[in-house]
Amino acid sequence: MIFFKRIFFYGLSLMALTANAQQPLDYVNPLMGTLSKFELSNGNTYPAIGLPWGMNLWTPQTGRMGDGWAYKYSDDKIVGFKQTHQPSPWMNDYGYFSIMPITGKMRFKEQDRASWFSHKAEVAQPHYYKVYLADADVTTEIAPTERAARFRFTFPQTDSAFVVIDAIDRGSYVKIIPEENKIIGYSTRNSGSVPEDFKSYFVIEFDKPFDYKSTWDEDKFSNKEEMKSKHAGAVIGFKGLKRGDIVNAKVASSFISFDQAELNLKSEIGNKDFDAVKTGGAKEWSKVLGRVKVSGGTDEQLRTFYSCLYRMVFFPLRMYEKDAGGNIVHYSPYTGKAEPGYKFAGTGFWDTFRALYPFLHFVYPAIAKEMQQGLISDFKEGGWLPEWSSPGYRGIMVGNNSASVVAEAYLKGLRGYDIETLWQALVHGANNEGPHATGRRGVSYYNRLGYVPNDVKISENVARSLEYAYDDYAIYAFGKAIGKPSLETDVYKKRAMNYKKLFDPQHLLMRPKNEDGSFSTPFNPYSWGGAFTEGNSWHYSWSVFQDIEGLKQLMGGNDMFVRMLDSVFIMPPDFGDYSYYGSVIHEMREMQITNMGQYAHGNQPIQHMTYLYNYAGQPWKSQYWVREVMDRLYNASPDGYCGDEDNGQTSAWYVFSALGFYPVTPASTQYVLGVPLFKKAEINFENGKKLVINAPENSAQNRYVKSVTMNGKSIGKNFLDHFELLKGGALNFALSAQPNKTRGVAASDYPFSMSTE
Repeated sequence: MIFFKRIFFYGLSLMALTANAQQPLDYVNPLMGTLSKFELSNGNTYPAIGLPWGMNLWTPQTGRMGDGWAYKYSDDKIVGFKQTHQPSPWMNDYGYFSIMPITGKMRFKEQDRASWFSHKAEVAQPHYYKVYLADADVTTEIAPTERAARFRFTFPQTDSAFVVIDAIDRGSYVKIIPEENKIIGYSTRNSGSVPEDFKSYFVIEFDKPFDYKSTWDEDKFSNKEEMKSKHAGAVIGFKGLKRGDIVNAKVASSFISFDQAELNLKSEIGNKDFDAVKTGGAKEWSKVLGRVKVSGGTDEQLRTFYSCLYRMVFFPLRMYEKDAGGNIVHYSPYTGKAEPGYKFAGTGFWDTFRALYPFLHFVYPAIAKEMQQGLISDFKEGGWLPEWSSPGYRGIMVGNNSASVVAEAYLKGLRGYDIETLWQALVHGANNEGPHATGRRGVSYYNRLGYVPNDVKISENVARSLEYAYDDYAIYAFGKAIGKPSLETDVYKKRAMNYKKLFDPQHLLMRPKNEDGSFSTPFNPYSWGGAFTEGNSWHYSWSVFQDIEGLKQLMGGNDMFVRMLDSVFIMPPDFGDYSYYGSVIHEMREMQITNMGQYAHGNQPIQHMTYLYNYAGQPWKSQYWVREVMDRLYNASPDGYCGDEDNGQTSAWYVFSALGFYPVTPASTQYVLGVPLFKKAEINFENGKKLVINAPENSAQNRYVKSVTMNGKSIGKNFLDHFELLKGGALNFALSAQPNKTRGVAASDYPFSMSTE
């Protein structure tokens, strides 16, 4: 019996040590959200294998080249391993090419080289990918750096082992250099917003001499060692391999030149072997993910948290490189030349201004500063700030939300970059209509009337008007902070109240209005599209980030405001008249199937709405619904999201919410309180301070906040201050199973609104 007890307690100790040994990286599932398709998004993600904010990512490819759904969890064949820069399937990709090992007959076309695989023989980690290709009997492994990668192919016994290099159609080039065991090439394939001479140059070096070599010319093999054609590629091969023999390859790319690609290969990989690159990648990921450490939750909650955090630290991708002199340079999609300075690409501010950028400014300000410098490059070279970049200006979505991203960075303490140029960029964008969704569409109407009318053939006009009003607030706040005179800033302060002009007192909702000032008829608040962007009036009426108090008063005060918030969750998931889209779009379906009424968390416009009870004296309802959304709509599996993940935004909602607060007004210094998901969280700031968030009574039942203290001082308000949090210390939440209906109920407890500033 004594022996048994010793073994038992030894086992418990071992389990405890094993649990303690788990690191943030171990909890990440890159396959979260990959069980998606055109008709229904559970994330619309792919397993992105790369480094945080790296220039290139890699992914196994199961879809056809050019298909935005590059990897679907439901697929069973892999056709290649693709270098990618794709932010979402809806934006598609640019600068991509693929590598694929095969055995047997030499072949090139995607479907000919495809191999069955199983998730049971697949390992996906942020810094490492491994899969067994059954038809080829080859195991492929990938370990990336920011601009390069190591490949390791383990072959069977064969005299017919090959590696296919597909430089993709629509204009490409390859050159086999057998004396150097090397292939160079470029791909021109893109999805728009680049000059005609756009190229992604690549260099691939193998550790074995080639026994076979051939290039591909559009639809046939060629014995030429150099090929430039509509669709070029190369196949190289090896004889005499024994089972378990390994062929190594190292690859790098550049948007600037072959020489720069070679330099990237030399500087990032050089003589490092596969395991060294893999170890370096793990170390970098551990450093970035380890900035936030959570504990005291379920295994599933930990996996969901870190899988979301992983998604948040990719986009926008670095597009800059370092030249031979160590200078920061980048290919400009505006000038078509190599330009000095920083450049990032692959994000849409319509999504990410809400929570993704606030989190970067909060936890990762050094890279966020580089992103501000990248925006300066965008403006100087292209004449506008991007609203969607991939890699240049993409004509999609609405709003002028670059204003929020620029303003927030400064308001939250980022310094050391050209503020005056960014001020000029904001003023220019706010008063002009630019190409490819830059500036403000309908700006002449907006500046004259205070809204974009519904009868002037400008779609999504209510959405545009509401976002312009918030963006005007951001410009006003930024200008005021940098000392601009009131003569320059007051116009934006006044325009920030334009949201009131679209409020319909009959429905207590935002409604499209005609140029003559009359409300448009007929009006169905359930109808998606038309005057709204990927949603309806019930979703967009809350988009008054700058003045929730003013919106509340328009609705009739606290009681009616709360009733309207409550209504969102109890109404049927009605789409109304969706003729604008012509069919049920995936966002509608995602709202419908979650069984939360009109709450459409799978799309961005309404994601902050759960926090708005804090502005009306009922913070416990925010606590309830925030926890409901976390519990019901997120998990770490392939169907882990309830809609498009969208470049870190939907993930950022979860990560902020799990910590216990959320940036309802990004361009301010306040975070609105929710309820923590974990018993303990630690945030290690770049300033050397540490914030510890404690909620020891946390459980599935204990989701209500009894009290909050910061460094021993009681906090009775429904918000936290950014700069106070950056000082570090202990933020303590006392939780219970019953709501505290006396805390946070006074008007003085409510978060920021312009009306009460």
